[in-house]
Amino acid sequence: MKTTVRWIDGMMMVGESPSGHAIVMDGPEDLGGKNLGIRPMEMLLLGLGGCTTIDVVSTLKKMREEVRDCRVEISAERADDHPKVFTRIHINFVVEGSNLNEKKVSKAVSLSADKYCSASIMLGKTADVTHDFEIHE
Repeated sequence: MKTTVRWIDGMMMVGESPSGHAIVMDGPEDLGGKNLGIRPMEMLLLGLGGCTTIDVVSTLKKMREEVRDCRVEISAERADDHPKVFTRIHINFVVEGSNLNEKKVSKAVSLSADKYCSASIMLGKTADVTHDFEIHE
């Protein structure tokens, strides 16, 4: 995998993915940015959320669960000193569907956390990553 990040001006950059997509990143005004794009560390959490959501939804579909919606709410804390790595990350899955089996949802979340989600496992090297879930009909 190869990506490119190009500096534009101030703290603004454009990241380009190998799949042909681009995203604007920028810093806050107090660091010379113009707040015109997502922060790079925010992108790490979004990538984590996307990675684990793909795992959970695909696993539940393989288990023949009727998933209508799935979202993850991620809260994180960072170290006060440089490098300001994530020290705690909590992922709350909100899964909606018909007659969802709580044990299967739990299993899907566990499989993502412990086996499949590369982002979660990688971030877990510096952060305490925890998970829980809610089921909504």
